[in-house]
Amino acid sequence: MDKTISEKIISSHAGRDVYSGDIAVVDVDVVMAQDGTGPLAVSQLKKMGFEKVKNPAKSIFFIDHAAPSPRKELSNTHAVLRQYAENAGMVLSDVGEGVCHQILVENFASPGDIVIGADSHTCTSGALGAFSTGMGSTDIAVGFALAKTWLMVPQTIKVNFNNIPSKGVYAKDLIIYLIGKITAEGATYKTLEFSGSFTKNMTIDDRFTISNMAVEAGAKAGLFESDEITKRFLKSQGRGNDFKEVFADKNASYEQVIDIDCSMLEPIISMPYTVDNVCSVSKIEKIKIDQVLIGTCTNGRLADLKIASDILKGKKVNKNVRLIVVPASKKVYLEALKEGIIEALIESGAAIQSPGCGPCVGVHQGILGDGEACLSTQNRNFKGRMGNPDSFIYLSSPATAAYSAIKGYISDVREIL
Repeated sequence: MDKTISEKIISSHAGRDVYSGDIAVVDVDVVMAQDGTGPLAVSQLKKMGFEKVKNPAKSIFFIDHAAPSPRKELSNTHAVLRQYAENAGMVLSDVGEGVCHQILVENFASPGDIVIGADSHTCTSGALGAFSTGMGSTDIAVGFALAKTWLMVPQTIKVNFNNIPSKGVYAKDLIIYLIGKITAEGATYKTLEFSGSFTKNMTIDDRFTISNMAVEAGAKAGLFESDEITKRFLKSQGRGNDFKEVFADKNASYEQVIDIDCSMLEPIISMPYTVDNVCSVSKIEKIKIDQVLIGTCTNGRLADLKIASDILKGKKVNKNVRLIVVPASKKVYLEALKEGIIEALIESGAAIQSPGCGPCVGVHQGILGDGEACLSTQNRNFKGRMGNPDSFIYLSSPATAAYSAIKGYISDVREIL
Protein backbone atom coordinates (compact mmCIF):
# COMPACT_ATOMS: atom_id res chain seq x y z
CA MET A 1 0.00 0.00 0.00
CA ASP A 2 1.40 3.39 -1.02
CA LYS A 3 2.39 5.84 1.72
CA THR A 4 2.53 9.56 2.40
CA ILE A 5 5.85 11.11 3.43
CA SER A 6 4.86 10.91 7.11
CA GLU A 7 3.88 7.25 6.83
CA LYS A 8 7.16 6.39 5.08
CA ILE A 9 9.41 8.17 7.59
CA ILE A 10 7.58 6.87 10.66
CA SER A 11 7.50 3.33 9.25
CA SER A 12 11.26 3.41 8.71
CA HIS A 13 11.80 4.46 12.34
CA ALA A 14 9.25 2.03 13.79
CA GLY A 15 10.71 -0.99 12.02
CA ARG A 16 7.31 -1.93 10.57
CA ASP A 17 4.68 -0.64 8.15
CA VAL A 18 2.40 1.93 9.78
CA TYR A 19 -0.37 4.09 8.38
CA SER A 20 -2.44 7.05 9.57
CA GLY A 21 -4.16 6.28 12.86
CA ASP A 22 -1.60 3.69 13.97
CA ILE A 23 0.36 4.13 17.20
CA ALA A 24 4.10 3.62 16.85
CA VAL A 25 7.15 3.70 19.09
CA VAL A 26 9.97 5.14 17.00
CA ASP A 27 13.67 5.86 17.14
CA VAL A 28 14.41 9.58 16.96
CA ASP A 29 17.41 11.18 15.27
CA VAL A 30 17.51 14.63 16.85
CA VAL A 31 16.13 15.89 20.20
CA MET A 32 16.19 19.49 21.38
CA ALA A 33 14.86 21.93 23.94
CA GLN A 34 15.30 25.68 24.34
CA ASP A 35 15.82 27.92 27.37
CA GLY A 36 12.09 28.27 28.01
CA THR A 37 11.35 24.53 27.94
CA GLY A 38 14.73 22.96 28.69
CA PRO A 39 14.80 23.53 32.47
CA LEU A 40 11.64 21.43 32.92
CA ALA A 41 13.13 18.72 30.70
CA VAL A 42 16.23 18.70 32.92
CA SER A 43 14.05 18.45 36.02
CA GLN A 44 12.21 15.47 34.52
CA LEU A 45 15.44 13.79 33.45
CA LYS A 46 16.76 14.05 37.00
CA LYS A 47 13.50 12.73 38.45
CA MET A 48 13.81 9.69 36.18
CA GLY A 49 17.42 9.24 37.25
CA PHE A 50 19.07 10.08 33.92
CA GLU A 51 22.34 11.99 34.19
CA LYS A 52 23.31 11.08 30.61
CA VAL A 53 21.45 11.08 27.30
CA LYS A 54 21.27 8.33 24.69
CA ASN A 55 22.63 10.26 21.70
CA PRO A 56 24.61 13.28 22.98
CA ALA A 57 25.81 14.39 19.52
CA LYS A 58 22.20 14.95 18.42
CA SER A 59 20.82 16.15 21.76
CA ILE A 60 20.85 19.95 21.90
CA PHE A 61 19.99 22.70 24.37
CA PHE A 62 19.47 26.09 22.74
CA ILE A 63 19.75 29.36 24.65
CA ASP A 64 17.94 31.62 22.21
CA HIS A 65 14.58 32.81 23.56
CA ALA A 66 15.96 35.15 26.23
CA ALA A 67 19.48 35.63 24.96
CA PRO A 68 21.31 37.54 26.27
CA SER A 69 19.39 37.08 29.49
CA PRO A 70 17.34 40.10 30.62
CA ARG A 71 16.79 38.89 34.22
CA LYS A 72 18.72 37.04 36.92
CA GLU A 73 16.00 34.35 37.14
CA LEU A 74 16.49 33.51 33.47
CA SER A 75 20.27 33.63 33.88
CA ASN A 76 19.93 30.97 36.56
CA THR A 77 17.88 28.70 34.26
CA HIS A 78 20.51 29.16 31.56
CA ALA A 79 23.12 27.98 34.05
CA VAL A 80 21.06 24.82 34.65
CA LEU A 81 21.11 24.01 30.93
CA ARG A 82 24.81 24.74 30.56
CA GLN A 83 25.70 22.52 33.50
CA TYR A 84 23.53 19.57 32.47
CA ALA A 85 24.78 19.77 28.86
CA GLU A 86 28.39 19.73 30.05
CA ASN A 87 27.83 16.78 32.39
CA ALA A 88 25.90 14.78 29.80
CA GLY A 89 28.16 15.62 26.85
CA MET A 90 25.26 17.24 25.01
CA VAL A 91 25.46 20.01 22.40
CA LEU A 92 24.92 23.52 23.78
CA SER A 93 23.99 26.32 21.40
CA ASP A 94 24.62 29.39 23.54
CA VAL A 95 23.85 33.12 23.37
CA GLY A 96 24.38 34.61 19.92
CA GLU A 97 24.39 31.36 17.95
CA GLY A 98 20.81 31.90 16.80
CA VAL A 99 17.27 30.56 16.87
CA CYS A 100 16.95 26.83 17.54
CA HIS A 101 14.95 26.09 14.37
CA GLN A 102 17.47 27.82 12.11
CA ILE A 103 20.41 26.05 13.75
CA LEU A 104 18.59 22.71 13.40
CA VAL A 105 18.27 23.08 9.62
CA GLU A 106 21.80 24.41 9.26
CA ASN A 107 23.54 21.72 11.31
CA PHE A 108 21.38 18.83 12.48
CA ALA A 109 18.13 17.89 10.69
CA SER A 110 18.31 15.79 7.52
CA PRO A 111 15.84 14.30 5.03
CA GLY A 112 14.12 11.23 6.42
CA ASP A 113 14.91 12.06 10.05
CA ILE A 114 12.53 12.17 12.97
CA VAL A 115 13.23 15.38 14.89
CA ILE A 116 11.47 16.20 18.14
CA GLY A 117 11.76 19.43 20.08
CA ALA A 118 10.27 21.16 23.09
CA ASP A 119 9.09 24.02 20.91
CA SER A 120 6.03 24.11 18.68
CA HIS A 121 7.89 25.48 15.65
CA THR A 122 10.17 22.45 15.47
CA CYS A 123 8.09 21.67 12.37
CA THR A 124 10.43 24.06 10.47
CA SER A 125 12.78 21.16 9.67
CA GLY A 126 9.98 19.55 7.66
CA ALA A 127 11.18 21.73 4.79
CA LEU A 128 14.15 19.35 4.48
CA GLY A 129 11.92 16.28 4.35
CA ALA A 130 12.28 15.44 8.05
CA PHE A 131 9.29 14.46 10.19
CA SER A 132 9.88 17.22 12.69
CA THR A 133 7.45 18.08 15.45
CA GLY A 134 7.06 19.83 18.77
CA MET A 135 6.28 18.08 22.05
CA GLY A 136 6.03 18.84 25.76
CA SER A 137 9.10 18.95 27.98
CA THR A 138 8.39 15.59 29.64
CA ASP A 139 8.12 13.76 26.31
CA ILE A 140 11.31 15.49 25.23
CA ALA A 141 13.06 14.37 28.44
CA VAL A 142 12.23 10.77 27.51
CA GLY A 143 13.48 11.48 23.99
CA PHE A 144 16.79 12.71 25.38
CA ALA A 145 17.10 9.71 27.71
CA LEU A 146 16.12 6.93 25.30
CA ALA A 147 16.30 8.43 21.77
CA LYS A 148 12.77 7.09 21.33
CA THR A 149 9.25 8.48 21.41
CA TRP A 150 5.73 7.40 20.58
CA LEU A 151 3.50 8.85 17.90
CA MET A 152 0.11 8.40 16.41
CA VAL A 153 0.71 8.45 12.68
CA PRO A 154 -1.11 11.58 11.45
CA GLN A 155 -3.48 11.81 8.54
CA THR A 156 -2.15 14.01 5.75
CA ILE A 157 -3.58 16.99 3.93
CA LYS A 158 -1.84 17.63 0.61
CA VAL A 159 -1.47 21.30 -0.34
CA ASN A 160 -0.59 22.12 -3.94
CA PHE A 161 0.85 25.61 -4.45
CA ASN A 162 0.46 26.09 -8.19
CA ASN A 163 1.56 28.87 -10.59
CA ILE A 164 4.01 31.70 -9.98
CA PRO A 165 2.96 34.42 -7.51
CA SER A 166 2.80 38.00 -8.75
CA LYS A 167 5.29 40.66 -7.62
CA GLY A 168 4.95 41.53 -3.95
CA VAL A 169 3.67 38.09 -2.97
CA TYR A 170 6.03 35.85 -1.03
CA ALA A 171 6.03 32.52 0.80
CA LYS A 172 4.78 34.24 3.97
CA ASP A 173 1.71 35.43 2.06
CA LEU A 174 1.07 31.89 0.80
CA ILE A 175 1.13 30.27 4.23
CA ILE A 176 -0.93 33.03 5.85
CA TYR A 177 -3.48 32.62 3.07
CA LEU A 178 -3.59 28.85 3.63
CA ILE A 179 -4.09 29.26 7.39
CA GLY A 180 -6.88 31.75 6.77
CA LYS A 181 -8.49 29.30 4.36
CA ILE A 182 -8.45 26.21 6.59
CA THR A 183 -8.43 28.06 9.99
CA ALA A 184 -6.11 27.69 12.97
CA GLU A 185 -7.66 24.29 13.76
CA GLY A 186 -7.96 23.02 10.21
CA ALA A 187 -5.01 20.63 10.37
CA THR A 188 -4.94 19.69 14.05
CA TYR A 189 -2.66 16.64 14.57
CA LYS A 190 -2.34 16.20 10.81
CA THR A 191 0.56 16.55 8.43
CA LEU A 192 0.51 19.28 5.82
CA GLU A 193 2.38 17.89 2.82
CA PHE A 194 3.34 20.63 0.36
CA SER A 195 3.50 20.03 -3.37
CA GLY A 196 2.39 21.64 -6.64
CA SER A 197 4.09 23.29 -9.62
CA PHE A 198 5.34 26.36 -7.73
CA THR A 199 6.49 24.33 -4.71
CA LYS A 200 8.92 22.38 -6.87
CA ASN A 201 10.77 25.64 -7.70
CA MET A 202 10.41 27.25 -4.28
CA THR A 203 13.67 28.31 -2.60
CA ILE A 204 14.74 26.48 0.52
CA ASP A 205 14.25 29.65 2.59
CA ASP A 206 10.66 29.91 1.35
CA ARG A 207 10.11 26.28 2.30
CA PHE A 208 11.41 26.96 5.81
CA THR A 209 8.90 29.82 6.17
CA ILE A 210 6.00 27.62 5.12
CA SER A 211 6.94 24.57 7.21
CA ASN A 212 7.56 26.83 10.21
CA MET A 213 3.96 28.06 10.21
CA ALA A 214 2.31 24.68 9.61
CA VAL A 215 1.64 24.46 13.34
CA GLU A 216 -0.40 27.68 13.13
CA ALA A 217 -3.03 25.56 11.38
CA GLY A 218 -2.69 22.97 14.16
CA ALA A 219 -0.49 20.65 12.10
CA LYS A 220 1.78 18.04 13.65
CA ALA A 221 4.26 18.48 10.80
CA GLY A 222 4.71 20.44 7.57
CA LEU A 223 6.62 18.40 4.98
CA PHE A 224 8.26 18.94 1.61
CA GLU A 225 9.79 16.24 -0.56
CA SER A 226 13.58 16.38 -0.63
CA ASP A 227 14.97 17.28 -4.06
CA GLU A 228 17.84 19.09 -5.80
CA ILE A 229 17.02 22.29 -3.90
CA THR A 230 17.32 20.39 -0.62
CA LYS A 231 20.56 18.83 -1.79
CA ARG A 232 22.07 22.22 -2.72
CA PHE A 233 21.19 23.65 0.69
CA LEU A 234 22.74 20.75 2.60
CA LYS A 235 25.85 20.98 0.44
CA SER A 236 26.10 24.72 1.19
CA GLN A 237 26.09 23.84 4.91
CA GLY A 238 28.87 21.27 4.45
CA ARG A 239 26.37 18.41 4.86
CA GLY A 240 25.96 17.12 1.31
CA ASN A 241 26.34 13.52 2.50
CA ASP A 242 23.21 13.91 4.66
CA PHE A 243 20.96 14.13 1.62
CA LYS A 244 18.62 11.33 0.68
CA GLU A 245 15.47 11.23 -1.38
CA VAL A 246 12.22 11.48 0.55
CA PHE A 247 8.93 11.56 -1.35
CA ALA A 248 5.35 10.38 -1.20
CA ASP A 249 4.27 7.34 -3.15
CA LYS A 250 2.22 8.02 -6.28
CA ASN A 251 -1.02 6.56 -4.93
CA ALA A 252 -0.69 7.66 -1.32
CA SER A 253 -3.98 8.26 0.45
CA TYR A 254 -4.76 11.83 1.59
CA GLU A 255 -7.51 13.03 3.84
CA GLN A 256 -7.88 16.11 1.64
CA VAL A 257 -6.18 17.82 -1.29
CA ILE A 258 -6.12 21.63 -1.43
CA ASP A 259 -5.16 23.44 -4.64
CA ILE A 260 -4.04 27.08 -4.40
CA ASP A 261 -3.47 29.27 -7.46
CA CYS A 262 -0.60 31.45 -6.25
CA SER A 263 -0.93 33.82 -9.22
CA MET A 264 -4.27 35.02 -7.83
CA LEU A 265 -2.97 36.02 -4.40
CA GLU A 266 -2.16 39.50 -3.07
CA PRO A 267 0.08 40.62 -0.20
CA ILE A 268 -1.67 39.46 2.96
CA ILE A 269 -1.52 40.17 6.70
CA SER A 270 -2.81 38.45 9.81
CA MET A 271 -4.81 40.84 11.98
CA PRO A 272 -4.88 40.68 15.80
CA TYR A 273 -5.28 38.40 17.65
CA THR A 274 -5.17 35.19 15.61
CA VAL A 275 -3.08 34.05 12.67
CA ASP A 276 -6.17 32.97 10.72
CA ASN A 277 -7.68 36.48 10.95
CA VAL A 278 -6.46 37.15 7.43
CA CYS A 279 -6.93 40.17 5.17
CA SER A 280 -5.37 41.43 1.93
CA VAL A 281 -3.30 44.56 2.49
CA SER A 282 -5.20 46.31 -0.29
CA LYS A 283 -8.47 45.89 1.59
CA ILE A 284 -7.53 47.32 5.00
CA GLU A 285 -7.92 50.85 6.25
CA LYS A 286 -4.80 52.86 7.07
CA ILE A 287 -3.31 51.19 10.18
CA LYS A 288 -0.58 53.20 11.93
CA ILE A 289 2.33 51.16 13.30
CA ASP A 290 4.83 51.99 16.04
CA GLN A 291 7.24 49.11 15.55
CA VAL A 292 8.33 46.75 12.80
CA LEU A 293 10.15 43.47 13.50
CA ILE A 294 12.01 41.68 10.70
CA GLY A 295 13.53 38.39 11.84
CA THR A 296 12.54 35.32 13.94
CA CYS A 297 12.55 31.63 13.00
CA THR A 298 9.97 32.40 10.31
CA ASN A 299 11.66 35.19 8.34
CA GLY A 300 15.11 35.93 9.77
CA ARG A 301 17.12 34.23 7.05
CA LEU A 302 19.50 35.83 4.55
CA ALA A 303 16.94 36.03 1.75
CA ASP A 304 14.46 37.74 4.09
CA LEU A 305 17.00 40.33 5.23
CA LYS A 306 18.01 40.97 1.63
CA ILE A 307 14.40 41.53 0.55
CA ALA A 308 14.04 44.09 3.34
CA SER A 309 17.37 45.82 2.64
CA ASP A 310 16.62 46.11 -1.09
CA ILE A 311 13.41 47.98 -0.25
CA LEU A 312 15.01 50.14 2.46
CA LYS A 313 18.31 50.93 0.73
CA GLY A 314 18.69 54.67 0.23
CA LYS A 315 15.49 55.35 2.19
CA LYS A 316 14.75 56.13 5.82
CA VAL A 317 12.48 54.45 8.31
CA ASN A 318 9.53 56.66 9.24
CA LYS A 319 10.38 58.88 12.22
CA ASN A 320 7.44 57.42 14.17
CA VAL A 321 8.48 53.78 13.64
CA ARG A 322 11.09 51.64 15.41
CA LEU A 323 12.54 49.05 13.03
CA ILE A 324 14.13 46.05 14.77
CA VAL A 325 16.03 43.44 12.75
CA VAL A 326 17.16 40.11 14.22
CA PRO A 327 19.16 37.65 12.09
CA ALA A 328 18.09 34.05 12.66
CA SER A 329 21.63 32.74 13.20
CA LYS A 330 25.26 33.75 13.46
CA LYS A 331 25.83 32.30 10.00
CA VAL A 332 23.04 34.47 8.57
CA TYR A 333 24.37 37.53 10.42
CA LEU A 334 27.92 37.11 9.10
CA GLU A 335 26.76 36.58 5.53
CA ALA A 336 24.47 39.62 5.75
CA LEU A 337 27.45 41.67 6.95
CA LYS A 338 29.61 40.46 4.05
CA GLU A 339 26.95 41.32 1.50
CA GLY A 340 26.33 44.83 2.85
CA ILE A 341 22.79 43.97 3.90
CA ILE A 342 23.30 44.94 7.54
CA GLU A 343 24.92 48.23 6.52
CA ALA A 344 21.95 49.15 4.34
CA LEU A 345 19.51 48.29 7.10
CA ILE A 346 21.40 50.32 9.73
CA GLU A 347 21.71 53.31 7.41
CA SER A 348 17.95 53.22 6.89
CA GLY A 349 17.42 53.48 10.64
CA ALA A 350 17.15 49.85 11.75
CA ALA A 351 18.34 48.57 15.13
CA ILE A 352 20.13 45.22 14.71
CA GLN A 353 19.89 42.67 17.54
CA SER A 354 22.13 39.67 18.14
CA PRO A 355 20.87 36.41 16.57
CA GLY A 356 18.02 34.84 18.53
CA CYS A 357 14.29 35.07 19.05
CA GLY A 358 14.38 38.73 20.07
CA PRO A 359 11.07 40.58 20.63
CA CYS A 360 8.95 37.73 19.23
CA VAL A 361 8.88 35.86 22.54
CA GLY A 362 7.88 38.95 24.53
CA VAL A 363 10.68 38.80 27.09
CA HIS A 364 13.05 41.54 25.92
CA GLN A 365 14.54 43.54 23.01
CA GLY A 366 11.35 45.28 21.90
CA ILE A 367 8.34 44.85 24.17
CA LEU A 368 5.45 47.01 23.03
CA GLY A 369 3.86 49.85 24.99
CA ASP A 370 0.16 50.13 25.79
CA GLY A 371 -1.89 50.64 22.65
CA GLU A 372 1.10 50.26 20.33
CA ALA A 373 0.96 48.27 17.10
CA CYS A 374 3.73 46.15 15.62
CA LEU A 375 3.97 44.73 12.10
CA SER A 376 6.12 41.63 12.39
CA THR A 377 7.48 38.80 10.26
CA GLN A 378 7.04 36.35 13.14
CA ASN A 379 4.55 33.48 13.21
CA ARG A 380 2.14 34.42 16.01
CA ASN A 381 0.11 37.48 16.93
CA PHE A 382 -1.76 36.23 20.00
CA LYS A 383 -2.79 38.76 22.62
CA GLY A 384 0.27 39.54 24.75
CA ARG A 385 2.65 37.55 22.53
CA MET A 386 5.22 40.38 22.44
CA GLY A 387 5.00 41.07 26.16
CA ASN A 388 2.00 43.40 26.45
CA PRO A 389 -1.64 42.27 26.24
CA ASP A 390 -2.63 45.89 25.60
CA SER A 391 -0.79 46.05 22.27
CA PHE A 392 -1.53 44.81 18.75
CA ILE A 393 0.49 42.50 16.47
CA TYR A 394 0.04 42.17 12.71
CA LEU A 395 1.93 39.56 10.66
CA SER A 396 3.34 40.01 7.16
CA SER A 397 6.14 39.18 4.76
CA PRO A 398 9.51 40.95 5.10
CA ALA A 399 8.71 43.02 2.00
CA THR A 400 5.43 44.32 3.38
CA ALA A 401 7.11 44.96 6.74
CA ALA A 402 10.03 46.90 5.23
CA TYR A 403 7.84 49.08 3.02
CA SER A 404 5.45 49.75 5.88
CA ALA A 405 8.40 50.83 8.07
CA ILE A 406 9.07 53.58 5.53
CA LYS A 407 5.45 54.66 5.20
CA GLY A 408 4.55 54.56 8.90
CA TYR A 409 1.44 52.46 8.36
CA ILE A 410 0.68 49.02 6.88
CA SER A 411 1.18 49.48 3.14
CA ASP A 412 1.02 47.53 -0.11
CA VAL A 413 4.60 46.85 -1.25
CA ARG A 414 3.39 46.52 -4.85
CA GLU A 415 3.31 50.32 -4.93
CA ILE A 416 7.09 50.40 -5.37
CA LEU A 417 7.80 47.11 -7.15
